Amino acid sequence: MPEDLSFVQRYGPYALIAGASEGVGAAFARQLAARGVGLVLVARRAQPLAELADELRSSTDVDVRTAAIDLTAPDVDARLAEAADGLDIGLLVYNAGAAHGAANFHDEPVDVALRMVSLNCIGPVVACHRFGAAMRERGRGGIVLVGSMAGTAGCGRVATYAATKAFDQVLAEGLWKELGPHGVHVVALILGATDTPALARSGARLDTEGYPPMDPAEVAREGIEHLADGPTWYVGEGNRAAAAFFRTAERAQVVELLSAGTDALYPR
Repeated sequence: MPEDLSFVQRYGPYALIAGASEGVGAAFARQLAARGVGLVLVARRAQPLAELADELRSSTDVDVRTAAIDLTAPDVDARLAEAADGLDIGLLVYNAGAAHGAANFHDEPVDVALRMVSLNCIGPVVACHRFGAAMRERGRGGIVLVGSMAGTAGCGRVATYAATKAFDQVLAEGLWKELGPHGVHVVALILGATDTPALARSGARLDTEGYPPMDPAEVAREGIEHLADGPTWYVGEGNRAAAAFFRTAERAQVVELLSAGTDALYPR
């Protein structure tokens, strides 16, 4: 595979973004459209998708399509196939699955945890299987699975969320190994707390002293610039330093530190 391919040649002509209606997903959409990549925007709510699509059509020349899909639905594979019908998807960004608050595992119905598993585990598996196969066949493309620092280890009060984000990271790393020889770049993009509408709605304290939330536009910029730097890319110098420390620390200490971070973000 030549290394001098343009961005659109390597990762286009279309990108499908799951969780595209706001926050990091919308930031990816704006920056990919500015690079000339056509878009399939997927999220549960139709109106924010339509508003973003109108914005991008007015500011760029790229084709933008939308699909309101519940990524936890049993027919998600068929719905994604329908959304991308007839299109060459060269880049998959799976950004859906933000935390929706903090609570002890046994203080919520089991259905809450199972929905998170569907969104953050089943959804990425289905999407990667559907779109990654064509990328492998043609010998180019990219996959971004958005993870979380919470997935570095177990984390109290977001136990299921942390476990699902660990799943996403390990899935991306395995696909990086399998698809890399076929010219497909795969990266687990690991974020800290990011200033998104979803995080604000969850009741998070965004003014945590000493740990300001990340900017969605900066997250997307790093993700796009480091598509080829898998298997894992930690966004932000602070997160990269924390990840390096976690690799050498006692596991119990890492769990305590991550749990303390959750308590700061979601005061009891």
